[in-house]
Amino acid sequence: MEDDVTRVHIDVLPREILTARLKLVPACEQFAHELHEYSIENHAHLQPWEPLRAESFFEKKSVRRRLSMMAHNNNSGVAVHLLLFSPGTGEMVGECNFTNIVRGPFQACHLGFSLAKRFEGQGLMREALTSAITYIFDEIGLHRIMANFRPENVRSEELLKRLGFEREGLARSYLRINGVWVDHVLTSLINHIRER
Repeated sequence: MEDDVTRVHIDVLPREILTARLKLVPACEQFAHELHEYSIENHAHLQPWEPLRAESFFEKKSVRRRLSMMAHNNNSGVAVHLLLFSPGTGEMVGECNFTNIVRGPFQACHLGFSLAKRFEGQGLMREALTSAITYIFDEIGLHRIMANFRPENVRSEELLKRLGFEREGLARSYLRINGVWVDHVLTSLINHIRER
């Protein structure tokens, strides 16, 4: 028999999470135009940190399919995909994803995030993740969030440190990024309030 902590229920997902300068909304096909524009504009900026992408990845129908899968994952409780928008302009400025949600005795997930190049250096991702992490811990009830980054990705390292993530190790040849197997620093953030 399943108990209440074995999966995320649809009614737990927020309609939106508001911060001082951002609106975080669950990913769905409604935002295909915005994600398409974001992906095209930031292709070169994000490529060093992502797997190689075929040109078809950036086509509108492919973007819609990805958003449909994100919405399915949100609703089935295996992930929380959030898109970051500027409330004033309605422009998509980034995204954060809590994926591979595992329940049972583990109660953990992986965090991934990206921000548009022209919005870097303003503290927006820290603002977004502070609220998103609170939601994941308080509403979803997870115990651990894991975030991994390439050793040369100083921006991500500094952000995760400011958010309280602690280094746990180095994984050799961890992910195939931009066509090459690369090492990643492993970090995590523990929900100490729920340890009691």
